Amino acid sequence: MSPVHVHWTWNFFSITPSSHHFSSFWFCPSSKDKSTVERKMIPLTSLGTTLESSSFVLLIGGIEVGLSHFPFFACLSSEFHLVSSVLGFSYSLLWFAVTVLQISQCPHGQEEKPVLLETHQAKHVKQLLRKVRAQEGKKSWFQTRVYEWDPCFQFPSRMIGTVVLAFICLYLFIVIEFCVFVYVRDKLDVFEGSLENYNTYVNHTGILTPFILQLQELLSVSKGVWVVTILPASLTCVSYLFHILACYRKHMKRLWAGDKHFLPLKFRDPSPSESVVAIARYSGWQIAYILWGYLIIHVMQSLCGMMIMYGLVLPITHHRALEMLQGLGLGILTISIVVGLMILQVWIAASFFLQPKLGTADKQKPLALNNRKAFHNFNYFLFFYNVLLGLGTCLSRLLISCILGTWLIARIDRTIMQSGYERADMGFSAWVGMLYVDHYHTNPVLVSFCHILITSHKERKMQKTSQYWCLGQSAGPHISARSRTRWLLLQTLINNPRLIILRKSKSVPSSRDFTQILLTCTDC
Repeated sequence: MSPVHVHWTWNFFSITPSSHHFSSFWFCPSSKDKSTVERKMIPLTSLGTTLESSSFVLLIGGIEVGLSHFPFFACLSSEFHLVSSVLGFSYSLLWFAVTVLQISQCPHGQEEKPVLLETHQAKHVKQLLRKVRAQEGKKSWFQTRVYEWDPCFQFPSRMIGTVVLAFICLYLFIVIEFCVFVYVRDKLDVFEGSLENYNTYVNHTGILTPFILQLQELLSVSKGVWVVTILPASLTCVSYLFHILACYRKHMKRLWAGDKHFLPLKFRDPSPSESVVAIARYSGWQIAYILWGYLIIHVMQSLCGMMIMYGLVLPITHHRALEMLQGLGLGILTISIVVGLMILQVWIAASFFLQPKLGTADKQKPLALNNRKAFHNFNYFLFFYNVLLGLGTCLSRLLISCILGTWLIARIDRTIMQSGYERADMGFSAWVGMLYVDHYHTNPVLVSFCHILITSHKERKMQKTSQYWCLGQSAGPHISARSRTRWLLLQTLINNPRLIILRKSKSVPSSRDFTQILLTCTDC
């Protein structure tokens, strides 16, 4: 492995940045005009524009598209139907004539060569080969906890389109759910009215009166809780969509760096055919998981709201606050005693049953038993208590796993299965397969390497075919390409000390001494 320095890579060769045109009516490059058809080769050091200029160009393009289509919507929304119909037909006819004229002048369309290396990929490679510097200034709370913008990373159109479609489908699903809720609420109101009539005219003995009142209270509370939990459930799913984008960028960067430890062992070498199928499934499955996740989260939050209402709010409204506080205090006291005894066991084990630290710099005591007889007595007397404690912790394990599973059901970027059973989570399998396909096809280092090979091949071919190639070269002293490569290799190794360890060293003593000198210089 012999990495090449960035200046040699990008000054000796050149790249073709991508360009986007909002409108290009009357532009048709001739196939014979090579200066027009071929893109201008721009060096990497001058690639890209600033964020402000690109935003300004996008704004102008958006205004242009809006003005071009504004007459259509103006004619459709006008109150003067006859005038608007005539004007709209005339404007459409004008567009049709212009389109036909454009096609006649340029029947083959605009021929644009596919772009291999994008601007953001080139910036990413330059950032990797640049010398690591200490971070200037501290990050804000938003950058540390929420999101940090990276100019060297660009989300694919598939991810953006999937998230936008998920937003639209989620909005429509919430609207449909609310309409169904209104219909069911009206039916429940009619049912409550019939219960009141039955209680008034039929139930003379009053035996069913408490049951009818409790049923009416249950229906009233459930309707209120269902409406209130619409907002938190929808916000949870919306936050999941943004979090999925952040996880996509984080996972892709880890794969680019060769780090697969965040994936389970069974997913670190996926099947190529399964990965191709996974990227085709991902968009549809992501939207379906979000919709089902919203419904399940809404139901779970409604159940939690019902528990809060019947556990805290309704006892206060029924003038039973003292009983509620007694039960709440008893429950908190029981949990506190259990947690306190567990903490006490850990403290006793650390204080009496472990040998002292080997050194003053050690943070913890070594795992070596001390006072073994006392430890056996301690273990014996706590055995029966730990059996009873295990009954409660087993149920808490089941409860916590159910809560986390239902809460994270919409998160396709992480598995909700236990370790060893991740293959059963087909949604997570689709996510991992999609990541691998994007990793193998959009890795900036791999794409940059292929771009260098293609560009150098074209330049060598041009040197052989063109007899005036030497006129464009400088008349300075000739430098050996091998010497230049070695010099830039030395500069790259100095700027990137981690590459020194990854290089294959020869058995020659001078090579070992040279590597040791480089390591010493980088440490200094």
